Amino acid sequence: MSKEKDTYHKGRLQARPGKVTTAGPVGLQHLGLDAKRDALLYVPAGYNPAKPAPMALMFHGAGGRAETGLNYLQPLAEQTGLILLATSSRRSTWDVITFEGYGPDIEFVDQALAFTFERYAIDVSRLAVGGFSDGASYALSVGLTNGDLFSHILAFSPGFIAPSVWHGKPAIFITHGLEDKVLPIDACSRKLVPGLKAKGYNPVYHEFDGPHTIPVSLAFEALEWLLDG
Repeated sequence: MSKEKDTYHKGRLQARPGKVTTAGPVGLQHLGLDAKRDALLYVPAGYNPAKPAPMALMFHGAGGRAETGLNYLQPLAEQTGLILLATSSRRSTWDVITFEGYGPDIEFVDQALAFTFERYAIDVSRLAVGGFSDGASYALSVGLTNGDLFSHILAFSPGFIAPSVWHGKPAIFITHGLEDKVLPIDACSRKLVPGLKAKGYNPVYHEFDGPHTIPVSLAFEALEWLLDG
């Protein structure tokens, strides 16, 4: 196994924000990295390459695609100046779930991040990874494994965490519905949050009256929290 492949199997991302080498357009674009399950990038109209922008990498839930992941926060991106990147899992959900370990999805995410970092100026103090349901579990796992890259983690209704290693201390925002029948709160977030605190993290945690969903008010609160740094 090559050193690069071994790094992906450990869940570690290699792309890093740096000097912009190619000017990228604003608006919505397919990255063209995969013909069937591609990544999507949304850059708000107000993006200014002279001012590094906040960014969120978003993961969809089981059975979703990049479009699903993008939709979670895209309605709020323009007013907050947030760049959004969403990737599709290689299979119906993320590699650490379907393959019992990291690998193909981490490699694809790394390609999508490298594409983005080459074209856009990113505020490294407001670089988040987030997701919903399986995507929230994956965001927590990838974010904690790569806490030297991501400053923030946004986890909407997560089920578990599976970091291969623990790097850095990213800030964490978690929401979960009291009536969630898909990933019941008692078995999921009410166990995850105390576990994270025991590890020295201090997650912002909101329970809400509702099912397996993302309330718009909490999505906006999560972005305000991210933008506050």
